[in-house]
Amino acid sequence: MKIFQGTCRAALFGATLLAATVTANAQTSPPTQGTIKIGVLHSLSGTMAISETTLKDTILMMVDDINKKGGLLGKKVEAVVVDPASNWPLFAEKARDLLAKEHVAAVFGCWTSVSRKSVLPVFEELNGLLFYPVQYEGEESSKNVFYTGAAPNQQAIPAVEYLMGEEGGGAKRWVLEGTDYVYPRTTNKILEAFLKAKGVGAEDIRINYTPFGYSDWQTEVAAIKQFAAAGKKTAVVSTINGDANVPFYKELSNAGIKASDIPVVAFSVGEEELAGIDTKNLIGHLAAWNYFQSVKNPTNDGFIKQWKEFIKNPKRVTNDPMEAHYIGFKMWVQAVRQAGTTDVDAVRQAMYGQKVKAPSGFTSVMNTNHHLSKPVMIGEIRPDGQFDVVWQTKEPIKADAWSPHLPEDKGKVADWTYPWVCGNCTAAKYTD
Repeated sequence: MKIFQGTCRAALFGATLLAATVTANAQTSPPTQGTIKIGVLHSLSGTMAISETTLKDTILMMVDDINKKGGLLGKKVEAVVVDPASNWPLFAEKARDLLAKEHVAAVFGCWTSVSRKSVLPVFEELNGLLFYPVQYEGEESSKNVFYTGAAPNQQAIPAVEYLMGEEGGGAKRWVLEGTDYVYPRTTNKILEAFLKAKGVGAEDIRINYTPFGYSDWQTEVAAIKQFAAAGKKTAVVSTINGDANVPFYKELSNAGIKASDIPVVAFSVGEEELAGIDTKNLIGHLAAWNYFQSVKNPTNDGFIKQWKEFIKNPKRVTNDPMEAHYIGFKMWVQAVRQAGTTDVDAVRQAMYGQKVKAPSGFTSVMNTNHHLSKPVMIGEIRPDGQFDVVWQTKEPIKADAWSPHLPEDKGKVADWTYPWVCGNCTAAKYTD
């Protein structure tokens, strides 16, 4: 990956030079033949379909909305939907088709970090734009990706701090339970370093991974119960992804594990995943996100109404990654209009500083590290599958692309401000 590091002496070009640059970029944009194409790269089958199908529908909702309002730059927006089928190499193949064959202006997609890392070389090679809407492990910075989900300092770290505190029960022992791939492993590496820095001993941290689609949770849940029997307050931090969450929570219930005894805080379970689970025995377990459907404000009321009308099902719920796509799509539209073109380089520059009033009730801002400033919320599961927000930050938190808790990240900076925008830059360099 490439990380831009530098300082700018002059932040602006003259109006004539900027206009000439945008015009030149517009002339090199791929042909749209009367429409502006965007790609939708989400699993509609396989283990991740439980989470990703709704994100495909969210983008279709946003496209429908903008077309009803006259389109973009005088053209209709066309969504090109593909199904990478929870197959990580297939994500890269589908991404290449979207960029090289369909000539899409941007792609909205991926859920797992392994799928994102699969497509990353394709987007960097072909200079595409990916809007990635899901919480992730950080430790990445690419000029071709806008990360609209949470970084660890916007989800994982605040959740553990909450559980450590008096309000969260004062946990002293920790089970880090995850699906076996890059996001849980890297997130747990960060959390383990954080916990040890807080004085938690290695003997009070249990880390375990299971495959995608794992269903036989009886042995593992029994091990969690035994680990918690040591006499110290124990909490479970779950980075389990996809449909494996359904049997995991069912087994917690079967084992009689209540939130008052061993609270579970999940980073990949929201309203959509709970829709397939009997939640009466899960009341009080937690999830950490940047948005919950249950928050009350006019923007969220409108978002929920728009979703239910589009999907034509009053029982369908909204969730955090949907909000991230809502924010990302709106910012992309604003950037395209500001740039006057769908050219990737021009749109990338116009993205910096874009603001959207989000359904969370806060204003989200896109920073030059390609991450959003977002609030952090912790919710308790309710009997109806919704969440009561029990804690949240007062203001949006700026995402850290690199974790301050890992020694190898010291001194790393993610700043994609380009020399052609800043004009005369000094100390500018790219590092691999």
